Amino acid sequence: MTNPLFNDNRLKLGIFGTNGKGGSQTRVPELYKPTWENSVRTAQVADRAGFEAIVAYARWKAYMPGKPDHPSGLALDPFTWSAGIAQATSYSAIMPTSHAPTIHPITCAKQCATIDLISGGRLGLNIVGGWNRHELEMFGAPLREHDERYEQLEEWLAVIKLMWTQTEEFDFDGRFYSVRRGASMPKPVQKPAPPIMNAGGSPRGMEFACRNADMCFVILRSEDPAEWRRQIDLYKETARSFGREVKVWTYCPVVQRDTNEEAEAYLDYYAVEMEDTESIDAWSAGVGGQSQIASREQMKEMRKRIAAGAGGNIIVGDAERIAETMHNLCDAGLDGILCSFVDFDDGLGRFIPGVMPLLEQRGLRAPFSPGGSIGAAV
Repeated sequence: MTNPLFNDNRLKLGIFGTNGKGGSQTRVPELYKPTWENSVRTAQVADRAGFEAIVAYARWKAYMPGKPDHPSGLALDPFTWSAGIAQATSYSAIMPTSHAPTIHPITCAKQCATIDLISGGRLGLNIVGGWNRHELEMFGAPLREHDERYEQLEEWLAVIKLMWTQTEEFDFDGRFYSVRRGASMPKPVQKPAPPIMNAGGSPRGMEFACRNADMCFVILRSEDPAEWRRQIDLYKETARSFGREVKVWTYCPVVQRDTNEEAEAYLDYYAVEMEDTESIDAWSAGVGGQSQIASREQMKEMRKRIAAGAGGNIIVGDAERIAETMHNLCDAGLDGILCSFVDFDDGLGRFIPGVMPLLEQRGLRAPFSPGGSIGAAV
């Protein structure tokens, strides 16, 4: 098995959004900037530490109309970025994100197969239907009704999987896509196909993820471990009702300092005092209105989480408290965490020497050697 997403670690880790500014919506000067140099450096640090995933998001335009120079619109293309990061790393899974309306499935299938070859079988694909209306309208692809977006995404993924697996030419006739004598070579390294991640949060989205994804990406709506387990179990039980097993991942902004008090103070500084108000308002209106992962009322209550990191559960404290929180998430049934930091250099520089050994001591991860066997902690 070449893909570390399938290793034996109870809790897998990744970094998210380094092809853009990450998830934080803040005006602090140390906010990560997605230069190519920064991208390669942070990817290589995570790769050498044994992180299982490096995930790029898809962003074509800033959250708010009329502000094309806002930092939320500055993002490197996830596919070409992932190809370059694949060449610069040797262990972590490399995962571009794609919206179905912005790229044809035949093109996506070919790009993914190419990245899988470059990486030696370490590609994963994160797929989304899209929610940012004015971003999609730039493509001449008006935002479809919520459930209809999943119908399109289902067809889109079906075409991709056929392109990855069929050795003979095939026809495909759907509502959204029509393919005549479809074929694609070379095929991906991974058989039968590279793993799929999807973040369906609505009832229809959860159904789609549990039917089609290998990893269901969820935003945990509570800080209560009992609610974590309920939400995670719902995904796993739904997948089993379709005869499938899935892994459940979430996304967490991580705020680490030498003491819990220092970490809480820095969180308040960047996510409250220095929040990017305009960006948060636009993001909340778009996600709350279109993705159905949370109601508008819940979005208002989640404002600090949104500022800290796009609504993910904030993990804040010293190394011991962060390790304990991650252990609690794992005990609730979670399989993986995508981590984001305001400043990825600073964040990884604290997390890797401080938290990783504690996760190993707790039996959540095996010690990792950068030169070891790809796909397994050694």
